[in-house]
Amino acid sequence: MAEKILLKKYANRRLYDTEKSSYVTLDQVADAIRQGRQVEVVDAKTGEDVTGFILTQIILEEARKKNVLLSVPLLHLIIQYGQNVLEEFFEKYLEQTINAYLTYKSTVDEQFKSWLGLGMDFSGMTQEMMAGITPFQKFFGQSDGSAANEKKEEKAS
Repeated sequence: MAEKILLKKYANRRLYDTEKSSYVTLDQVADAIRQGRQVEVVDAKTGEDVTGFILTQIILEEARKKNVLLSVPLLHLIIQYGQNVLEEFFEKYLEQTINAYLTYKSTVDEQFKSWLGLGMDFSGMTQEMMAGITPFQKFFGQSDGSAANEKKEEKAS
């Protein structure tokens, strides 16, 4: 399991990294998560776990920078049908879909690497295999002379 960073969120919205004993920005927290670290954020005053709120804030900040997170029609549906639909979707389907995608991607990447590893030696393997294949040598004039001898024998008979 990845190392967990404990952050304290203060009333002034600042985040304090207890490991480094310094304040951090949302961008720094996002970078730590991208490096595989887990983050736990607690409210400094109440001790309440506010990790979900901070992670959502990071996603919304990144979406704001790119000016889009979800399409406008999808946002209308979410607002129209309420929070329950959104929670159910994220809890049940989106997480499973992302995990399945990451597993599939990892498997495909590993398979591709193994194919590349096998492909590196194909030229040497091909030369070895072709050296042992003799059925077509007659057609390409690379025989030991037995085909010419056979033709001479046929004409003589």
